[in-house]
Amino acid sequence: MEDRARLGLGIGFGIAAGALWGLVFLAPELARDFTALQLAAGRYLVYGLISAGLLVPRWRPLHAWLEGSHWRGLVGLSLLGNILYYVLLASAVQWGGVAMTSLVIGFLPVVVTLVGSRAAGAISLRRLAPSLWLSAMAIACIAWQAMAGTQGQTHPHRLLGLLCAIGALAAWTAYAVVNARWLARLDHVSAHDWNLLTGVVTGALALLLVPVALLADATTHDTSAWLRFLAISTGIAVFASILGNGLWNRMSRLLPLTLVGQMILFETLFALLYGFLWERRLPTAIECLAVVALVTGVLLCVRVHRPHAA
Repeated sequence: MEDRARLGLGIGFGIAAGALWGLVFLAPELARDFTALQLAAGRYLVYGLISAGLLVPRWRPLHAWLEGSHWRGLVGLSLLGNILYYVLLASAVQWGGVAMTSLVIGFLPVVVTLVGSRAAGAISLRRLAPSLWLSAMAIACIAWQAMAGTQGQTHPHRLLGLLCAIGALAAWTAYAVVNARWLARLDHVSAHDWNLLTGVVTGALALLLVPVALLADATTHDTSAWLRFLAISTGIAVFASILGNGLWNRMSRLLPLTLVGQMILFETLFALLYGFLWERRLPTAIECLAVVALVTGVLLCVRVHRPHAA
């Protein structure tokens, strides 16, 4: 495949993955009577069950090359990018507030791009600087907007929430880097199969969350509430975990890690869009500035990575 075609296809996969991942932010609003721990357990249990079902007809060729090191790698990726990240993120929101958490987590694109810039043959930081500065400006705008809505309220566990948010940032950064390296190493394995294997391992780990999630919440839910919870968990598992992760893995094989980091911005962009639609309002001036900076930063990064014409 030509470099230009790889670039365009990879960016398309990244945009689609961000659009699907942005739906995750609506789940807490649709199921406010359930805890984030319950949502995580439900989502990843369904993710694991669907992945296991899809893997049954493909198991024999996969089993031929799977080794202990691969399973250990899948456990690490499942913990970093799914279980640990989501639990830390939910805890950060509960203890530190949405504003502080969005400020820390919003630096994911910048951190991943900075890590990717250390790889051999990567674009230099000097050429990435304009894109990184625009990304940082967009994140600062979104965080400032969120801070403006807190009215100066102080949370008693704010420091603990900050530590959880930093932990979530580190967990997803490590996942993005390690997952891209695994995909590059296993060039004989499709991104879809790797995603399904990750789903099976994540589902097994989610089983450990179930008793904790149930014991931590004393709220009594009726049958209709549980059915709604099941529908939301299934929807998130299918659209975000199965389809979204699959598209992300395909993108990770087509784009350099420095550009992969920028693609994470689309999750924030679509999450904002869905939030505006849910709240039935137009974005403010500072939010419009953030969106413009996000898009411009990504376009500049794409331009830097675009192959030169002969």
